[in-house]
Amino acid sequence: MRLENLIKSILPRGLYGRAALILIVPVVTIQLVVSSVFLQRHFEDVAAQLTRALSLDLNLILRTWETEGEAAALAMANELEISVGAPRFDGGTHLYFYDISGITVIAVLERVLPGFAGVDLKSNESEVEILVDRGQGAPVAFTASRRRVSSRAPHQLLVIMVATGILMTMVAYLFLRNQLRPIRRLAGAAEAFGKGRPVKYYPSGATEVRSAGRAFLDMRARIEGHMEQRTLMLSGVSHDLRTPLTRMRLALGMMDEGPDREDLTRDVEEMEALLNTFLDFVRGDALDDPKPGDPVALATRVAENARRGGARVDLILPDAAEDVQLRPVAIQRALMNLVSNALRYGKTARLTVTLLERTLQFTVEDDGPGIPRDRRADALRPFIRLDAARNQNQGSGVGLGLAIADDIARRHGGTLTLGDSAALGGLRVDLTLPR
Repeated sequence: MRLENLIKSILPRGLYGRAALILIVPVVTIQLVVSSVFLQRHFEDVAAQLTRALSLDLNLILRTWETEGEAAALAMANELEISVGAPRFDGGTHLYFYDISGITVIAVLERVLPGFAGVDLKSNESEVEILVDRGQGAPVAFTASRRRVSSRAPHQLLVIMVATGILMTMVAYLFLRNQLRPIRRLAGAAEAFGKGRPVKYYPSGATEVRSAGRAFLDMRARIEGHMEQRTLMLSGVSHDLRTPLTRMRLALGMMDEGPDREDLTRDVEEMEALLNTFLDFVRGDALDDPKPGDPVALATRVAENARRGGARVDLILPDAAEDVQLRPVAIQRALMNLVSNALRYGKTARLTVTLLERTLQFTVEDDGPGIPRDRRADALRPFIRLDAARNQNQGSGVGLGLAIADDIARRHGGTLTLGDSAALGGLRVDLTLPR
């Protein structure tokens, strides 16, 4: 895996996650750099200097003890604010794991204090007890304030830095969240419009977001105007053509019985069927409102309507029915077109309903000749008839069946895909809708 792909797989996909990452990474980096530099330059250096100073005092007390006696040494220790007494621990080093400056204190004492036998930085955090072996019996314990060797609680700085960093990150995230909310609203409005559910949207937020929102509203208005214009044009043409067809049907009704009348009647009926197909395609732009519906009942109704005409339609349904938010009229129209298309080119059709966690899928299969892989994209285009690919012995069409279903699927935010049927050997059409 390339480094670029690895980084992309690790990074969060959501806008909030990436915004949080942009905030947290600089804060954590600054915390680490400042902490490391400050601990090295301040705590370690200061602790080393203070410990050396205390070691000088202890060495002075020990020399005074050797030259002038115990009384003089105790008097000097009292002036230097150092207590001298019996040890309260057995020796060795005692400190907490987070006591960073304590490590430096021990290192300096071992280096500059002769006879160093141990130090206790744990029993009393406000004091430091140092054991010195004078070589004349039991070791002597010197007790001084912890401030004589280091800051009393060096870890407090880390706690304050971490707490401040978390607080400022939360404050910055709240401000950034208010800036991201208009972007999410714009994305939601665009997604709803793509699924055929226009929602009210008003541009808000920063200047750039407002500009993108106004551009989206202009684009949505142009698309809606184009769709309305196409609907009116096709509807008007189809309506105007019905008038001469009606006159032709009346004229045929007044003609004598004969082969010519039967041929003309079939031509008029075929023209009316084509007009009805055009109107179905136009009505695809005017989808009904979404509402909870039972896809199992809808598929059953489509299959029963096809069976009444003598067709063979197999129905495969899920074990449990569940209401799904959909446009039942539009979906029924799409399924009727798919089933009719399957029966036109085959003898048997199979309609399968699959309920998934986030999608609803209708699958229509037939035992016809199918569509070659390189022609399937053309099959979804309006007014395209694949005469070389599909069997035309079962009738003719205008090439709108799959186009209507594909248009309805896209208006729902779904997809219509063509494939090969493993069960029947013909065409397989999957109508997938988001739930």
